Amino acid sequence: MRLLARLAAARGRETPTLEWLIVGLGNPGPRYAGTRHNLGREAVEALAARHGAALDQAKFNARFGRGRIGAVPVALATPLTYMNESGRAVAPLARFFRVPPERLLVAFDDLDLPLGTLRLRAEGGAGGHNGMADVLRALGTTGVPRLRLGIGRPPAGWDPADYVLSRFAAGERAEADALAQAAADAAERVVAQGLEAAMNAVNR
Repeated sequence: MRLLARLAAARGRETPTLEWLIVGLGNPGPRYAGTRHNLGREAVEALAARHGAALDQAKFNARFGRGRIGAVPVALATPLTYMNESGRAVAPLARFFRVPPERLLVAFDDLDLPLGTLRLRAEGGAGGHNGMADVLRALGTTGVPRLRLGIGRPPAGWDPADYVLSRFAAGERAEADALAQAAADAAERVVAQGLEAAMNAVNR
C-alpha cells in the first residue's frame, strides 16, 4: 500500500491539476523569429515573462513551463513543430496535463483581421489557419477557445504563404508588439474572470 501511495504521489507531482493550458502557435527556430506567423507564440512568451513561467521544459514536441496567473495554476507552451503540425504538440500536452478542450486557450495570427485587432472566441472552425486546423483535428473538436491576433491581408500580388512568413515592417513592429501584450492581457482575463467575461471585454 505504501508503494502504491508513493507512485500516486509521484504521478501527482508530474501532472499537477491545472486550470488552463495556454499555447502560442508559430514556427520554431531563429529563421522564423519575428515573423507574422509567430505572433501567437510571441503573445504566450510575453505572458510567460510576466508570470515567471520559464518555457524551459521540452516534451511532446513543445517548450512549456508551469506557473500561476494570480492564484490559478496554468501551463504555458509553444510547439516545436512547424505550424502545420501544431496538433502533434498540443494534443499530447493537453492529455498530459489532463486539460479538457474548453480549458485550452490557443493564440495565433489571423490574416482576416486588421493588424492590431484582437478577437477572443470560445469555439469554431480554423478560419483557414493551418496550425489551428491541425490542433482541432488532433483534438477531435472545434470547442477550443482561441485568441486571434490580426496581422492584416497581404498587399496585392503578394502570396499569403510568403506574407505570413515575412517580418513586420519597421512601422508595424510597435503595433505588433502592442498586440502581443494585449493578447497576454486577454489571456489573464480569461484565467481570472472566465471566458464569457473576457470575451465581453476583449471583443469591443
